Amino acid sequence: MQELDWWKSAIIYEIYPRSFQDSNGDGIGDLKGILQRLDYLVQLGVDAIWISPIYRSPMADFGYDVADYCSVDPIFGTMQDFDHLLQEAHHRNLKVILDFVPNHTSDQHPWFLESRSSLESPKRDWYLWRDEPNNWMSNFGGSGWQWDESTAQYYYHSFLKEQPDLNWRNPAVRTAMYQSLRFWLEKGVDGFRVDVMWLMIKDDQYRDNPPNPDYVEGQSTGNSLLTVYNSDQPEVHAVVAEMRALIDQYPNRVLIGEIYLPVKDLMTYYGQNLKGANLPFNFLLLQSPWKAEAVAQVISEYITALPLGAWPNWVLGNHDNARIATRVGVQQAPVAAMLLLTLPGTLTMYYGEEIGMTNVPIPAQEVRDPAEMNQPGIGMGRDPERTPMPWSGTPLAGFTQGKPWLPLGADHELINVATLQEDEASILNLYVRLIALRRMHPILAGGEMRSIAAEGNLLSYERVKDGERILVLLNLGVEPVRVRTKAGTILESTCLHRTGQKLDNSVELRSSEGIIIQPTH
Repeated sequence: MQELDWWKSAIIYEIYPRSFQDSNGDGIGDLKGILQRLDYLVQLGVDAIWISPIYRSPMADFGYDVADYCSVDPIFGTMQDFDHLLQEAHHRNLKVILDFVPNHTSDQHPWFLESRSSLESPKRDWYLWRDEPNNWMSNFGGSGWQWDESTAQYYYHSFLKEQPDLNWRNPAVRTAMYQSLRFWLEKGVDGFRVDVMWLMIKDDQYRDNPPNPDYVEGQSTGNSLLTVYNSDQPEVHAVVAEMRALIDQYPNRVLIGEIYLPVKDLMTYYGQNLKGANLPFNFLLLQSPWKAEAVAQVISEYITALPLGAWPNWVLGNHDNARIATRVGVQQAPVAAMLLLTLPGTLTMYYGEEIGMTNVPIPAQEVRDPAEMNQPGIGMGRDPERTPMPWSGTPLAGFTQGKPWLPLGADHELINVATLQEDEASILNLYVRLIALRRMHPILAGGEMRSIAAEGNLLSYERVKDGERILVLLNLGVEPVRVRTKAGTILESTCLHRTGQKLDNSVELRSSEGIIIQPTH
């Protein structure tokens, strides 16, 4: 058998660096902090870390406003710190994936300062300038066009006004951005997660977007129009194919795309002959109701839609969405863990999921997220899912010696790594066991999905490969469920003491319980 590319069986662990581990007491996580926690990640069993942006930035959007793509912001450390982290991660067989932010730069990037210096600037066409704005909106609310007094034109920004969009139709922009990718690839970075991949090209006629008939007052004004002309343009696929061709010049690297689109549109980002993104991020479970029928439908639709030969991937949490335990409830978080870790393909976890972290309410005076500040009170804020990782039950949770940049969860004395490591029945130890089981049974990463079914609150499916079968039963409800099943052995359960139990022809799932069964025949 041909050995799979590393990323095909990988569990990728997203680190929001400001919130993972502070090493210098300023209350903000940094690269040396990540280094301190590499052994924890090895014990957990993950294969790769994806680090949200660490480039030099004014931090208007916490690093997603990049002022220099080939640098490290001093708040996170130095380039030497990064080189050391990369070396130590590789020494532990951990891959390192960086966040690449190609749609926009900071308004403090030298390219934009040059572009806005005059109408005749050689970099004027590196950004999107217009005499008159059209109706395109910012994703963070309000018009996407900002008036620039010095040159008497408007520039376009998909997000904050401090994040002007690059003109990816300009070959010089592409060349410069690909040089940035090469810089990190030459260092030995194992791949990139590409921010808002589907937004990178805009309509060259700047046509107005049509109104969104489903828009409701109280939503973000960014939802008031259908983004027909400023997202998912056909020409974006040529750019993605160019990125992939560059990545493929380096062995064993991966290109992951952030794309929030319906499943049929998402699939186009695998590219012609699968020469687009290796993994267009699959956010369908992030957006699905936590009902057995809905989850079964999402899984079936996705598996059916995959192009021939395309590799699946799954995401349950990230830095832009409410945490799993908040979305599905604390009781169901272990069931969600079992779901994720028995699905085929590449998996992405968000830091803190493994300890059942929940969203932390942020008092108005402590809000940091510009998306919330721009449109207060409508649920745009992402601070609640970005709070510091609690490592211990001490007052500052082992995260920092200073004042944390965001508040710690009120439950951190109980919900923290040190406490949960000691509890054999904790969600943390369940994650460790499930990840180890996935390693032990390659069928879980590489096998087929079959017999996906929902009956009431019961979600069930089989994983099948080369004659081996594994059955997964998940109770997404609070009432116990009796299930008819073939004889077999429970490989793992969300209720610790059931592991190894022999089954005849039926099994009762307790409230919010999941089990993995290896049938006898």
